[in-house]
Amino acid sequence: MIYMVVVFFFLLFNYSNLFGQGFNHVWLHGSELTFDTNTTAPKARLFFDGVGVDTLGEVRKMAFNATQATICDANGNFLFASNGCWIMDATGDTMQNGNKLNPGTWFNSCCSTTSGMIMPSGNLIIPYPGDSNRFVLFHHTASASLPIPVASEIFYTVIDMTKNSGLGAVDSNQKNVIAFSDTLSWGLAACKHSNGRDWWIVAVKDSSNTIFKILFTPNGVASVTSQSVNMPSPTYGNVAEPCFSPDGTKFAWKNGLTQFGAFHDVRILSFDRCTGNFDSLGYATRYNEFGFGLSFSPNSQFLYYSSGVRIYQLDTDSPNISNTDSVVAVYDGYCYPYSFTCTRFFTMYLAANGKIYLTSRNYVIDLHYINYPDSAGVTCDVVQHGLRMPCYTIDGGINHPNYYLGCDTTSGCPCYTGVQDISQHDFRFRIYPNPTKNNQLSIGYLLPQNKSGTFQIFDVTGKLVFNYNLPPWSNEQSFTLPELSGGVYQCVVKSDEYFAIKKLAVIK
Repeated sequence: MIYMVVVFFFLLFNYSNLFGQGFNHVWLHGSELTFDTNTTAPKARLFFDGVGVDTLGEVRKMAFNATQATICDANGNFLFASNGCWIMDATGDTMQNGNKLNPGTWFNSCCSTTSGMIMPSGNLIIPYPGDSNRFVLFHHTASASLPIPVASEIFYTVIDMTKNSGLGAVDSNQKNVIAFSDTLSWGLAACKHSNGRDWWIVAVKDSSNTIFKILFTPNGVASVTSQSVNMPSPTYGNVAEPCFSPDGTKFAWKNGLTQFGAFHDVRILSFDRCTGNFDSLGYATRYNEFGFGLSFSPNSQFLYYSSGVRIYQLDTDSPNISNTDSVVAVYDGYCYPYSFTCTRFFTMYLAANGKIYLTSRNYVIDLHYINYPDSAGVTCDVVQHGLRMPCYTIDGGINHPNYYLGCDTTSGCPCYTGVQDISQHDFRFRIYPNPTKNNQLSIGYLLPQNKSGTFQIFDVTGKLVFNYNLPPWSNEQSFTLPELSGGVYQCVVKSDEYFAIKKLAVIK
């Protein structure tokens, strides 16, 4: 069953103000390899709502290694996906002109089968700024260089969803376009600009502390800039799952090495969504271990990273981040259904339901998940092999940025959502006290005459955490909120097609 639960109102472009479980609703799983009847289907589809996840077995042509991107429409209806080799439309077949992505030395080897590219976070889809009918797929491949294969360029491909009777088609003039070329480590990350419309797409130079930043606007690639951050220089690259925090204020990546001894270090930076500038916050190093997984918690406070056998947590709000490094889970030795299908830890994914899911490097049929990632230490509750899949999967990485970040004018950037500021209309919306400390909140507002409304609170992942129906005769309400983690939330008053949004800070 597909849940279509409305979880978030958000100012995005000119065409809509009501969103269901939207762009990041679907995650696909399934490799080419199927061993036996321990599985019920050759492939699987995961549907996330604001509370849980549903799995559905399916027959599908496209399989995946570690490179995956999917996108739904604003209401959670699946549109298309890519494994780095080609693009699949909603019918499960090749999108019109969607074949032969990522030209380069690895295309023939990785794409001779249906499983696709092997770079975690090697694909990324964003809505085209200012155009509700188009999307942009950023992608990269690798070259056979040593000691670690690296990327030599970042491509982008534009998809027009008005083509082919609404199934979409790749724009032949904007396919495999090289945004820029350099020697790059694996992985892409994206964060919405503070103007609420444009996007920052970043990649890390191999064996370096230099970060490349693409600014993508309605006119395409507006600029490509680079910045070197003040941190110890890495010996090798092989960046793993670079990611922004959900609130867009922090960025993290990992460097690691396996060829000449196992280690990895995690680097945490602050980020200015207006200027695109980074600043160093801290790092942590682990020797004799190697791993790829990296993910922020929904409230953007905790950063999780993994080796094959351990999951660590860092408190990124601490003035000394490195000293907060703690183990929250140790691999329990689980192997199912065979001794060689051991479900260790690999990539991580912060899903739309507020939980973090972990894949494994082996062909397995179970996923791990972190139940309460906003909680400190072992109370985050790592559930090992707790989600049974209908199919075998390997790597299974997915890369969804936070599509629901709105404007932030505090740094001086204007707001370019193109939607009227309803707070200047007729709501006179205010919230107090702000910040709130004791789960007590009051609101003032003015609804249209004889109209009812709703008051809702959403966390930074778009999950609905509080809902209240406002009667047409009231203009003040006080609430005792449920227990909320410390962080920033979006408060929404809505009536008919109008709505107003304000930020609420919760202090614990």
